[in-house]
Amino acid sequence: MKRPLPARSARPPMGWNSWDCYGTAVTEEEVLANASFMSRHLRAHGWDTVVVDIQWYEPNARAGGYTPGAPLVLDAFGRQLPAPGRFPSAGGGAGFAPLAARVHALGLRFGLHIMRGIPRQAVAANLPVPGTPWTAADIADTGSTCPWNTDNYGLDHSHPGAGAYYDAQVAQFADWGVDFIKADDMLFPYHRREIEAYARAVAACGRPIELSLSPGTEVSLAHLDHLREHATMWRVCDDLWDRWEDIEAQFARMARWAPWQGRGGWADADMLPLGHIGIRAERGGDRDSALTPAEQVTLLTLWTISRSPLMMGGDLPTTSPETIALLTNDDVLAVLWYGRDNREALREGNLVLWTARDAENGSGYAAVFWLGAAPEEVRVPLGSIGAGPDDLITELWTHRDQPHDSTALTLRLDAHGAALLRLDPPR
Repeated sequence: MKRPLPARSARPPMGWNSWDCYGTAVTEEEVLANASFMSRHLRAHGWDTVVVDIQWYEPNARAGGYTPGAPLVLDAFGRQLPAPGRFPSAGGGAGFAPLAARVHALGLRFGLHIMRGIPRQAVAANLPVPGTPWTAADIADTGSTCPWNTDNYGLDHSHPGAGAYYDAQVAQFADWGVDFIKADDMLFPYHRREIEAYARAVAACGRPIELSLSPGTEVSLAHLDHLREHATMWRVCDDLWDRWEDIEAQFARMARWAPWQGRGGWADADMLPLGHIGIRAERGGDRDSALTPAEQVTLLTLWTISRSPLMMGGDLPTTSPETIALLTNDDVLAVLWYGRDNREALREGNLVLWTARDAENGSGYAAVFWLGAAPEEVRVPLGSIGAGPDDLITELWTHRDQPHDSTALTLRLDAHGAALLRLDPPR
């Protein structure tokens, strides 16, 4: 019998994000195609959030990056509006409300990306801040800019109008039916006052909205209490792509963060660059993920046993059935949902072991990773993964029983490969 999903607060967010496949240029039709696919094929497995990534307000967005100084679609108060040429239902001031309603009708949640601060275009036009006597030029910190995007200035949070702008922006998102906000340029460097102001706006908007913070390059455990207080999830790295070196670097990062995962929030190892990506992306051409099948399993095993949020980056309707099968393996996803005390247990050369326990049924979990560049036969003592001599051990990706001699088990792992094991004591 399929186990019921834990409450949302007890499990990491899971969804789809348009960035890896469409960069800045996703359209309403493409968002709906992915939402429809998720509703039909992934929703029953916990995937429930559809996120429109950066520059949905840029009418001339293109593949391969950003256009410096691009004209943005704004309302009279300097708040971003969906570009109607890309999102036809947004016309007439409707914003994302019609698209969010269609996503909700599929049983899913709707999310969007936003940059820290206020559009430079609003500052140049000196647009009013809603409900205040101040203007965009009064509240902007023109010395605070994003190093990789020219859309916005930061806000001067010594000025009372700065919080009022965020309040008005998030209130509009709530009116549209937004359930999830990915707020970018918050963590590099760590913009403490911006994070606090944005979290206050979310709390005041009258709608439950999950807040995700990016990009994470300078986030450390010293920020943990502050992050837990103000966000649902936070990135712990720069953008991750379909390169082994990007995946390998996450082992050390997630070993630091995994012991702290839980109801107070989630450290995010970044999106899953799997399936059909690069269609109109910021980086690389139209392609299927360059990760080998073994590397894809390793990525998902590490994200799962470290309890990272899962945000699929590939275009779902054109992604292979084999990849979709990886995303819908409920035995694997149970480690994400029910795992506790998840931690790195051993790292010796190219061998890395992680362990966890199931919070409900008494099972244990173990992940065995081989980071070497050639296949290897690995002998794993049962004690090193918390298994007893009579435990039934099942490899969860293949659903096969894993024989052992009551002392150790032997695994044949591909280059950059992994096995994910469930350890069931004898009944």
